[in-house]
Amino acid sequence: MISGRAECGMQYAVKRSGSSVAYCALSIKCGTRDEEGYNSGIAHFVEHTIFKGTARRSAAVINNYLDRLGGELNAFTTKEEIVFHATVLKEDLKKAADLLFELVTCPTFPENEVNTEKGVVIDEIRSYKDTPSEDIYDKFEELLFKGHPLSGNILGTRASVRKISHKELARFVKEKFVPSRMAFSIVADIDEKVMEKHLLGLSGKYFKDSYPCGASGPEASVHAPEAEPFDLTLNKRNHQANCIIGGLAPSLYQDRERLASVLLCNILGGPSNNSILNAVLREKNGWVYGVECSYTQYSDTGIVAISLGCDKNNLEKCIKATFKEIGKLQEEILSERKLKAAKKQLLGQMAISGDNGETQCLSMGKGLLAYGKLNTSKETRQMVEGITAEDIREMACTIFAPERLSKLIYI
Repeated sequence: MISGRAECGMQYAVKRSGSSVAYCALSIKCGTRDEEGYNSGIAHFVEHTIFKGTARRSAAVINNYLDRLGGELNAFTTKEEIVFHATVLKEDLKKAADLLFELVTCPTFPENEVNTEKGVVIDEIRSYKDTPSEDIYDKFEELLFKGHPLSGNILGTRASVRKISHKELARFVKEKFVPSRMAFSIVADIDEKVMEKHLLGLSGKYFKDSYPCGASGPEASVHAPEAEPFDLTLNKRNHQANCIIGGLAPSLYQDRERLASVLLCNILGGPSNNSILNAVLREKNGWVYGVECSYTQYSDTGIVAISLGCDKNNLEKCIKATFKEIGKLQEEILSERKLKAAKKQLLGQMAISGDNGETQCLSMGKGLLAYGKLNTSKETRQMVEGITAEDIREMACTIFAPERLSKLIYI
């Protein structure tokens, strides 16, 4: 793998694979939390409308360009990133990379296309409101991060989306889409040095001026939130009860605490059938269809959330059982055997996920933006292996301390 930083300030990484399919991604350190001074939801709206035309190509040409090659062009927005990515045959990789650079450097945001897309995004907002399991998580974050930039909804509101203009979109891109905030990642069966040279050529072509590198990492972040715990029940007239229990957690830059939290969440409510809450609430008692414990990491904080949906008559039993299992993790240190099994399971999940070229490519972009470097699989394994059973117990005590914990229920 080759990685570095172009003269303009953009970071990059190129990794060789053995597949005929190539993946590339342009990740930008700019998301919902960066919308101060703009209508909420503009980061996500930029992601939608950037495909509607550039100085060189119309929306129709952009939409058909990679499709005609059998490839795919996509994008997504988070609280801290906007990512544009493409999947193509390896012989078409340079075309895909060129298109991604063009999209982010010279979008035109035609007025008619902007107005049309407002209806699409407003429908997306409505669809989330009709999905309690999605809507409750957004509401939980809004309450937990109240008064902080992370509280904003990625989609914005119907009112805020209606106010977004061509001029505002152009201003947002000009201010935020600078190379010092960008990382370009590639996973493909190509000569890494040849592709590096091509990337540097593209960066020089599209970013002709010199840009300051700017701050990166935790020092570039706004203040970490100080959450006020809450216990709130909202009547949504749903046939099912939805519940989230959680609170603040370690940030991206607290390595030991972060990895202990990852292991804790995987043990408690990870994707495998043998996670504690899945075994107790679903397999043993049949109270829920699904339950999970998720951990979302941001540059200055994190959030751990246990989410479940169940029949209203089972809600109290589910909550009581959840707290009982949390209590066990706070009081009892995992045995050496259980700790070893938990680490192997996590490393296995990471290896399987990382074997996917697209996942690798997106992860590389995120790693460059967050840390300015990429860890090898050996380094990652060593960090995971360094976590102790006491580390996990301490994180259970910290994250799920009663005075820090919040709960939101939809009924």
